Amino acid sequence: MFYAPGERDRTRLPHDPFKALVAPRPIGWISTRGLDGSVNLAPYSFFNAVCDSPPMVLFSSTGRKDTLTYALERGEFTWNLATRALAEAMNETCAPLPRGVSEFERAGLALAEGVAVETPRVAASPASLECVVVGHERLRDRHGRDLDQWTVTGEVVGVHLDEGLLTPDGRFDTRAAAPLMRAGYRDEYLVADTPLAMLRPEL
Repeated sequence: MFYAPGERDRTRLPHDPFKALVAPRPIGWISTRGLDGSVNLAPYSFFNAVCDSPPMVLFSSTGRKDTLTYALERGEFTWNLATRALAEAMNETCAPLPRGVSEFERAGLALAEGVAVETPRVAASPASLECVVVGHERLRDRHGRDLDQWTVTGEVVGVHLDEGLLTPDGRFDTRAAAPLMRAGYRDEYLVADTPLAMLRPEL
């Protein structure tokens, strides 16, 4: 089967498989604080690490939502690891609340103040990355038309880790943390709990 995006046979593919193909994806559970002090917390389906020296992450926002607005206002944001244990709370933060209404409160989540940034983090998350915005861009299609889609790149300036998830040899135990991942369609998630070790080939 081949099709051009936007021209798929909707009788055979009523649901766009794009997000199911580029999967699983880590969840960008992003907390921000506006200049007025308002705090926001929201999960983003398009998020990933893009550099390791220095460490950087990127998330993509459809529309100028509170997360994008606050991140650009203050020039910072915090990523929080969404886990199986926090899945229901994370899902509550998807709700389209009015600006200024706290997703932390709606989801029953305690916040912890940042150390290197003024943005709070999810206290219950076993890992958080405090980030300073180093770039943002409005995306365009191949014809040069502006899209209502924005990317924000942040350099990691602080790392919070649950020391109980460190192995004796000093590795973060991803399997034990059980990260939650996006698996395709709106209601589908996966949990990272199956390890596979492979050494890089040497010549």
